[in-house]
Amino acid sequence: MANEINDYDALLKRAREELPDVALKSERFEMPRVKGHVEGNKTIIANFLDICNAFRREPAQVLKYLQRELATPAHIDGPRLILGRKLTSVLINNKLEQFARDFVLCPECSRPDTVLKKEGGILVMHCTACGAKHTIKAKIA
Repeated sequence: MANEINDYDALLKRAREELPDVALKSERFEMPRVKGHVEGNKTIIANFLDICNAFRREPAQVLKYLQRELATPAHIDGPRLILGRKLTSVLINNKLEQFARDFVLCPECSRPDTVLKKEGGILVMHCTACGAKHTIKAKIA
């Protein structure tokens, strides 16, 4: 019985050593919040590039998603995003949370350690923490 426990402990230790570093981290993903203001009939998101960096997604992908979901023209101006109509920060934050659920957070382990890759013309989310793969149905790339 003691040999079985030692074997188990050795196997468990070896398995933990082979896990990627991101799987061992326990910090929680914090959803970035929009910082911006309304200027005339436009909404300016001042921390747009910071949001993209937190999501680890290309600004063009986040821009395309927001344009479609908010039904408004938009363009990137340096670190800011300028939306073509007045929008509340609550609405924009809700859309960004939905983006994170659909395109950033792993459906299996809920970690943000994902990468989007095209495999045979299909966009796939690959989680570097748990190894799961999921197809993405919406087009953002």
